Amino acid sequence: MSLVGLLVKYVTVSAKIPVELKDMLDKLGIKPGPVIRRALEEEVRRAMFKRLEERARKLSKKLPEIPDEEIAEIIREYRKR
Repeated sequence: MSLVGLLVKYVTVSAKIPVELKDMLDKLGIKPGPVIRRALEEEVRRAMFKRLEERARKLSKKLPEIPDEEIAEIIREYRKR
């Protein structure tokens, strides 16, 4: 599901584009709304992912280093349950 599908309300966002670009959109039958919506959704996803990566990096520095063997053992014990 797209981010837009989760929203209840809509707002109008506008952008100034060159006349030539608008003419080409019209000639090609491209509706700018869906294109802009997809681009904005993708940009939001990228920004959210980047923010999560930064938070994960900061948290990983605060956590003690856990050896791979210990993690594997914890997973094995969990699977046995």
